[in-house]
Amino acid sequence: MLRSNLAGVKLLGRKNGDGDTNPADEPGSESTVEETSDVETAESTRTTAPKGRPTPKRDERRRRGPVAPAPMTTAEARKRRKELAGPKLSKAERKAARLERRSRLNENRERMMAGEEGYLLPRDKGPVRRYVRDIVDSRRNLLGLFMPAALLMIFSMLAVPQVQYYISPAMLILMALMAIDAIWLARRVNNMVDAKFPDNTESNWRLGFYAAGRASQLRRMRAPKPLVNRGDPIS
Repeated sequence: MLRSNLAGVKLLGRKNGDGDTNPADEPGSESTVEETSDVETAESTRTTAPKGRPTPKRDERRRRGPVAPAPMTTAEARKRRKELAGPKLSKAERKAARLERRSRLNENRERMMAGEEGYLLPRDKGPVRRYVRDIVDSRRNLLGLFMPAALLMIFSMLAVPQVQYYISPAMLILMALMAIDAIWLARRVNNMVDAKFPDNTESNWRLGFYAAGRASQLRRMRAPKPLVNRGDPIS
């Protein structure tokens, strides 16, 4: 009976699966070593893309050539910059290139000021925006008096400090009149645009702000230049 009790204790203390262990599952077995080496090889070949960039494809990684080593001295870095910059131009060639670039920019600006569609800024492109500019340029806008009136009032306050009690109310009245003029101009522009371009999808707020912004500028400072005179009928 004592022998049977010892056997029962041995059975209870034995781990599950004793006697059924596979030698291939032991830590030192050859299959385990091969699987570990395969996992390490796969992880070593996997590359992680920098933060904010997509992971490069395997073909793109293979197409990349060798990277040149970093320059060790200042002279070597200067030499590499010269090689990347290309052949050095003479003083006359640099002057000719500068004049050509300046003339090209002036030509583009002249065409933009003339209203050519291909040279306009994105905010000014389209027949709707051109029509809005013509509406604004064909009338006398109270908004255009804001800058001259503000400068005149500031100089008057500096020259004669006693008039500042009268200038402040006058400035408030002028700003109120200009706000009314801007609202009236925006409504007129939107009504005329809806009548001429029934398929227009641009919002009324954008067209209203565009018209008010152009009207607030002096006529000679508007870009593109006005193509109509004051008082010309716009249909």
